[in-house]
Amino acid sequence: MSATSGKHLAIIGATGAVGQEMLDCLERRNFPISELTLLASARSAGKKYSFRGTLIKVKELTHDSFAGIDIALFSASGAISKEYAPSATEAGCVVIDNSSHFRTDADVPLVVPEINAEAIKVRPRNIIANPNCTTIVTLMALYPLHRLYGLKSIIASSYQAVSGSGAQGIEELDKQITALGSGKPVTEEMMNVYPHQIASNVIPQVDVFTENGYTKEELKMVNESRKILDLPDLKVSCTCVRVPVHRSHSVSVTAQFEKPVNVAESRDIFASYPGINAKDAPENNSYPVPLDTTNQDDCLVGRIRKDTVLENALALWVVGDQVRKGAALNAVQIAELVE
Repeated sequence: MSATSGKHLAIIGATGAVGQEMLDCLERRNFPISELTLLASARSAGKKYSFRGTLIKVKELTHDSFAGIDIALFSASGAISKEYAPSATEAGCVVIDNSSHFRTDADVPLVVPEINAEAIKVRPRNIIANPNCTTIVTLMALYPLHRLYGLKSIIASSYQAVSGSGAQGIEELDKQITALGSGKPVTEEMMNVYPHQIASNVIPQVDVFTENGYTKEELKMVNESRKILDLPDLKVSCTCVRVPVHRSHSVSVTAQFEKPVNVAESRDIFASYPGINAKDAPENNSYPVPLDTTNQDDCLVGRIRKDTVLENALALWVVGDQVRKGAALNAVQIAELVE
């Protein structure tokens, strides 16, 4: 695909769920593109995808794939980013990486555009990292409050959709639901992605456990929140849970602040902040649920109330589409700000 103006973009991992969502975001947001290159593994090369009325053929990803490309959106695994991002930057390309590989590197900015867009300007390695999906969804609700009250600590529990495990997570849930619906048991052959049955169940484990008893997913919330907010001493405790929902993550948060909090004031601030909206009328059973944000750009926050244990603290519930704002959209928003 070519045009008379704009940037030459590449999507690495273009055939995966996040890569496909990136393609959709670029088209919906009318991103100024002069040329679009789709890259994937050798087994996916040759597939064609429509973009702005033109079919684009997927090319095999190699170390020589990046000549002439301005921005590369990496949507694949950390192993792919580790191997190929240096080749991209050596070719003069700005890398926006959705994996966890570069997130904690001191010389790589970790960016949520609504929160710390200015960090994009300082990128000595020409790499910008996309945060973890759960971190993004959580901070979209907390940052407007942080600006008002000064964030002191976060205690969170996530309720994460199976699409966070990729297409195989959805397939596993659907197979188990089908079996149970037919009166059949869930067998070990139906449990390849998760260590336990996910249908009609919840699993208090996302990613592997570390020595301190927290999973890697939970520690991402700790380390990434501190970096994005530039609060190195921020206290964070998180429990990440996989739930039998197809798409959109939910997070229960108790946030303590330096200043006294006000529920009505907090609710009002979300009405004027980009990317986050309040749905908070519990007397009418109105609060965010995963279906509200599925395939939507904005995150939703509700159940806003003063915490009954901690001083100057709010309890709230935030929901966001982890494939869109938690991954693809956030990366495209970063690309829109790259000069």
